[in-house]
Amino acid sequence: MKTIKDFNFKDQKALIRVDFNVPLNDAFKVTESNRIEAAKPTIMKILNDGGSVILMSHLGRPKGVTEKYSLKHIVYKVTEILGIQVKFVEDCIGEKVELAVKNLKPGEVLMLENLRFYNEEEAGDVSFAEKLSKFGDVYVNDAFGTAHRAHASTTIIAQFFPNNKCFGLLMAAEIESIDKVLKNSEKPVLAILGGAKVSSKIGIIENILDKVNHIIIGGGMTFTFIKALGGKIGNSLVEDDKLELALEILEKARQKNVKIHLPIDAVIADSFSNDAKYKIADVNDIPDGWMGLDVGPKTNVGFSFVIAQAKTILWNGPVGVFEMPNFAKGTIELGNAIADATEDGAFSLVGGGDSVAAVKQFNFENKVSYVSTGGGAMLEMLEGSILPGIQAVLE
Repeated sequence: MKTIKDFNFKDQKALIRVDFNVPLNDAFKVTESNRIEAAKPTIMKILNDGGSVILMSHLGRPKGVTEKYSLKHIVYKVTEILGIQVKFVEDCIGEKVELAVKNLKPGEVLMLENLRFYNEEEAGDVSFAEKLSKFGDVYVNDAFGTAHRAHASTTIIAQFFPNNKCFGLLMAAEIESIDKVLKNSEKPVLAILGGAKVSSKIGIIENILDKVNHIIIGGGMTFTFIKALGGKIGNSLVEDDKLELALEILEKARQKNVKIHLPIDAVIADSFSNDAKYKIADVNDIPDGWMGLDVGPKTNVGFSFVIAQAKTILWNGPVGVFEMPNFAKGTIELGNAIADATEDGAFSLVGGGDSVAAVKQFNFENKVSYVSTGGGAMLEMLEGSILPGIQAVLE
């Protein structure tokens, strides 16, 4: 795997695909800048070598040129994070860009306008990719969040840099962390899968059954398993068309000697609201009119025990509706147990939108080994897919 560490960028122009798809408020101010901060080490290594940097990114899902999605709104934040005045050009191909690139000196950073202002970007158009490729001596892919898309700037462009393409430090760290769970893990390996639906996790479950020793299941998907096993789940979330699938998963796990841990009690509520009445119930005996919104205290103890034994931990999805304070305790206890295991030497990888949000909300970011920046990309890797953005650089 070639990374920027294998190159000296002195007097080279590095064309970097970053993922600066960050949230903005109504005043066009960046409200969360993790993705920009995550790209900083890659950018600084190139500048410190004596190279210059051209940044390419998308922002949102614009339909053609849209003021709201202009990358000019984030230039101030990138400048602040890098500590270098970032230049901006109001297009991503064409004469204006050619001139700006030509005038770029070593140590300088230029950001191009939103790639998705051109339909050719998402279409993976070869001639658009070729036009972009003219702006750099070396192509660096550091956009893990879009690595599962075969877009012009993430995949197609790599063919124009047969010997001068590599991964940025963020991309390399993402690949290494997932490999550490799927390929080079220290046993016992534990996967914690939460979230609402079994259907969205089936690909992951099937791919990891040969690689893990334990699976903890939490969140809304719990109740599809509990109902399949004959439990009473009241008004809890359930996928009735996935009951057979849940039983098949349990049987496959049994055959492969993988222990599946389901909650034994739940915090149940009489409506989906933080103001609802709530109480603790056996997970197999939830009364009609009530729904499970978090795991209960006995489950927290059991899950913590399983986590404490693990040497490699993958956490994908919360175990309750953590956005509501009354139903956040299970997810917090889970985070604490993972933090303790990490401190005792386990490797812990957190990924997937909701679990990353929980980790940030409850300040576990620095207490786990690695927090992934790519939701969809990470899920596809965990399902066993080779991502086009990664493949293109490896070829």
